[in-house]
Amino acid sequence: MTELQGKVHNVVVIGSGPAGWTAAIYLGRANVDPIVFCGVQIGGQLTTTTEVENFPGFPEGRDGPELMADMETQAKRYGTHVVYDEITSVDFSQRPFTLNYNGGALKAHSIIICTGASPRLLGLPGEKIFWNRGVHTCAVCDGAFYRNKVVAVVGGGDSAMEEASYLAKLASKVFVIHRRGEFRASRIMAERVLNNPKIEIVWHSAVDDVLGDTTGKFPKVTALRVKNLQNGELKEIVTDAMFTAIGHLPNSKFLGGQIAVDDSGYIVVGEGQQTTVEGVFAAGDIHDHVYRQAITAAGYGCKAALEVERYLVREGIGVAV
Repeated sequence: MTELQGKVHNVVVIGSGPAGWTAAIYLGRANVDPIVFCGVQIGGQLTTTTEVENFPGFPEGRDGPELMADMETQAKRYGTHVVYDEITSVDFSQRPFTLNYNGGALKAHSIIICTGASPRLLGLPGEKIFWNRGVHTCAVCDGAFYRNKVVAVVGGGDSAMEEASYLAKLASKVFVIHRRGEFRASRIMAERVLNNPKIEIVWHSAVDDVLGDTTGKFPKVTALRVKNLQNGELKEIVTDAMFTAIGHLPNSKFLGGQIAVDDSGYIVVGEGQQTTVEGVFAAGDIHDHVYRQAITAAGYGCKAALEVERYLVREGIGVAV
């Protein structure tokens, strides 16, 4: 990768989820010669989803890894230079910006950060066994697979309430498992769950493990082993799926505090996806902790790419390397 060093590049996109690839497609078509650093998880969170049913243009659904591979192919078609490496640290204190990676360092006039966020998990053995086979972190993404079935939601904040309310429209029954005796969610969100006849609350409890059948072609969740935190009693709750809703961790630590983030670590963006450092933009789940959908991430990636084009022109850099 020595060809990356010794010159200043127009733009580097950090991350290879829907936001990153969309940004690269737009930048490539505009002859900006983008570079994409894929990071540890090539394709982002969508590569952990077996079937994507809500991305426009695929009426029969699309395999998550295949969809991301198609986006990568499309980005390469328009001249994107793809680097299968991870940006480990950055220096935004002077221009051009410096990006350090495992293979060295390079400089760029502009940056789009698309490193996303990772869902918090419970750390249970069964989570790995049944991941995307009954263990999920997004009801909007995967809830439709459990129409007229029994599901469980773990959590007590607004996100858990939203997940439970959404799933109650699809499932025959929803358990909400919470460690405390009251929800942390806002009153209106909590009341919506408490008043829903299809939702049953399991208070003062934590999931001890995910149980299921691993003898068939695909693993299948059959129950959750739940521990009562007041008396230590263990019981099994029969369910077809578990949705954890205990928050996400934005992948922003590598930035070293050089741009503004909120209390949870999400990048703060202003008009045009601009961060607090001029020339550095952000797109996707790294700043969006509300929608967290592939299609919204792609939209933010498009927006950031268009703003980078305008930024380079304003700076007199144009599109030539």
